[in-house]
Amino acid sequence: MKKKLLAGLMSVAIALCALSACAKKDEETSASSTSDTQTIEETSAETSESVSESSSEESSETSTEVKGESKDSENPFGDPNGTHTVVDHAGDTVEVPNTINRIAVGSFYPLASVIAEYLGSAEKIVGIHPVSMSAAENGLLGQIYPEILNANTAFISGDEVNLEELLILKPDIVIGVGQEQAKAIREAGIPAVTTSASAWKYDIIETYEHWIDLLDQIFGGSDFAKKAMEKSDAVHADIIEKTKDIPDDQKARVLVLFKYTDAAMVASGVNFFGQWWCESVNAYNVASEVPDGSILKISMEQVYEWNPDIIIITNFCGTQPEDLYNNAIGTDDWSTINAVKNKRVYKMPLGLYRSYTPGGDSPVTMQWMASVIYPDLFKDTDIRKIAKEYYKEMCGYDLSDEQLDMMFIPSRDAARGL
Repeated sequence: MKKKLLAGLMSVAIALCALSACAKKDEETSASSTSDTQTIEETSAETSESVSESSSEESSETSTEVKGESKDSENPFGDPNGTHTVVDHAGDTVEVPNTINRIAVGSFYPLASVIAEYLGSAEKIVGIHPVSMSAAENGLLGQIYPEILNANTAFISGDEVNLEELLILKPDIVIGVGQEQAKAIREAGIPAVTTSASAWKYDIIETYEHWIDLLDQIFGGSDFAKKAMEKSDAVHADIIEKTKDIPDDQKARVLVLFKYTDAAMVASGVNFFGQWWCESVNAYNVASEVPDGSILKISMEQVYEWNPDIIIITNFCGTQPEDLYNNAIGTDDWSTINAVKNKRVYKMPLGLYRSYTPGGDSPVTMQWMASVIYPDLFKDTDIRKIAKEYYKEMCGYDLSDEQLDMMFIPSRDAARGL
């Protein structure tokens, strides 16, 4: 890489996934080396990098049926009035009830959608983060599981839970908060568990599998989750097979813009989900040239140097491709960048959640990514048909053309609160 890192290592708190896969990010400056690019570390809503992976218990064979089908009334843990223990992603052992009817989801943003799809319903979710709600209101989650739109959002702001407001919700469990906050909630008499986004090196498939392992411990099993993991593995293997022979000098050069506003331009570096997305289709992440970079605050000059062939914009900002085509943000001039000249700037889909993070949308997102980065290799990919068939099979829901538009041409409002 031709440029050194800018002065000021910046830490971005993502109260996720994915991303808290991957979401609210408070940036604070700390000491670092001088350069033109500023590295931002993600703190996510994950709590501990030293996750005890051996602590997960085997998931039960009891499963929750997809939306529209009846659910097995037998409790997978035996006594419906009893309790059992789980080990969360911080390594803490937590006693949780065998029967859970009221769930509050903390600042781990993707988890509300992951739990809804896992259970085949959002009826038991009584509280979610406002950032999760903005995705639900503008994406498929609120369409397929409309009960989610009734969830309370007043109990949490940023990554801080208001215990008084939380107690009003009378949750049986709180999932997706930081370790210290989980302890405080448990001291108030409510079981609370911690989740991690970064413990598995931002591997989309592996991270989702560990999220599901934790939910299996809590709830006992999910047909949706099992199918989603199987489909993710199969789709990923197919794409790798089709792209494996692309020579290094012919790989598409991709810039993943995690956020872009008047205030800052932030790219996904080698240690964040954008790297996995690029590698999943055998493309080259230009921001990987910054050593050990996670979330990188970059300048327009750096973009000129990289000159990416393709730009992918996540749903963690409201920016749209036309904003780059029209130089609509600040004083930045994108007119000489290859991706802009060739109209190859794309907005990531907004499915059950912001698809940059792990989740049930990943099998569709992978095929979308492959088709926009290598259209000649994947010219037979009809992504709208694929999505329609996938959500019909997985959720028992027929997407309309308008809902497919909502997914693949997402609203700026989906980034509200970030």
